[in-house]
Amino acid sequence: MAEQDQQQPETDEQLKTVDSGTDSAASIAAAENEGLGAAEVLATLAPEDMVAKLQEELTTARDAVLRAQADAQNVMRRAEQDIEKARKFALERFCSELLPVVDNLERALETTAGDNEIVKPIAEGVQLTLKSFQDALKKFHIEAVDPAGEPFDPQLHQAMSLVENADVEPNTVIAVMQKGYTLNGRLVRPAMVMVSKSPGGK
Repeated sequence: MAEQDQQQPETDEQLKTVDSGTDSAASIAAAENEGLGAAEVLATLAPEDMVAKLQEELTTARDAVLRAQADAQNVMRRAEQDIEKARKFALERFCSELLPVVDNLERALETTAGDNEIVKPIAEGVQLTLKSFQDALKKFHIEAVDPAGEPFDPQLHQAMSLVENADVEPNTVIAVMQKGYTLNGRLVRPAMVMVSKSPGGK
């Protein structure tokens, strides 16, 4: 009987040790369920559990900060790209409106070509006006696409017709009906062209 009484305190002590070693997560959850704040939750924990909890929160906060920084950098990068595109291609619509004027000046020069002394002064005036227009376009990086004699490029040219021609390689531009234009390398209007094909080819 005495031996049983001596063993009983040891068993109670073991139970206390087991209770004190309860999983920290369960303790935290229980404290939170009671409506305690973060500081009060930490106050209920053993020191080693408190350290583990703080390290977990630090890791979570660090990950959140890294994600926020990455998102902010992505937003800034996209904004810079959008600004650069807007700066480079802001004139695209304005350019499209000017191109028919250049086309008309070029047609006027073709019409006035010849040795007619009456028309010659007019042709010179049109030539100077056209040159001024072309210089202004180049100043803003608007380049003409005039591919006569070059291989057909569907990225820059629009084929209006195919013509049999044995003198040149198939798919060669043999005539330009309307010049194309690019703005900073971006196609604004494709060149309308006539393309060769081999005799008897389809």
